[in-house]
Amino acid sequence: MEKKTSNALKWITDILNENNIPYCVGGGVATHLYGSGRQVNDIDISVSGKYFPTIIPLIRNYITVGPKYYKNYKWDCTTLSLNYKGQDIDMTDADTLMMKKKDDTGWVRNKEIYQKHPNVIKVVDGISVSLMDPRVLLEYKQELDGEHQEFDIKFLRDYIKDNFDPSETN
Repeated sequence: MEKKTSNALKWITDILNENNIPYCVGGGVATHLYGSGRQVNDIDISVSGKYFPTIIPLIRNYITVGPKYYKNYKWDCTTLSLNYKGQDIDMTDADTLMMKKKDDTGWVRNKEIYQKHPNVIKVVDGISVSLMDPRVLLEYKQELDGEHQEFDIKFLRDYIKDNFDPSETN
């Protein structure tokens, strides 16, 4: 992981942990922390929007957008975007986040996916980081397009096969 990404992850998770704010790191960073070799672009964090008023004063100088409601063909959510020393961090309201299904048959309420398995706590550079369970991450990423998503999906399938009992994967 690049130094700027590692520093930004430590900074934001320190803030969340110190203020007892439940969160979940997902996306490419979570996949990377499970062992994927793919370079990551941004840090994706899901957090209940009810904590935004607590978080905003602590990160005010790094906010680039939001919090604001955002909707396009793929996403329907409230987001808060940051840039910490050159590293983008996207915080999304986990309570309202919805993503259009890849087959275009409707919307997935991400909170329902997140609740299937508890987050995984992993120590990264001395900090406890709450990561999306790899089975949840796989289900989530299967609804997304892109070469980097396909790379992550293959990695996660292999990781789950090697680290979980098949009866635990549903």
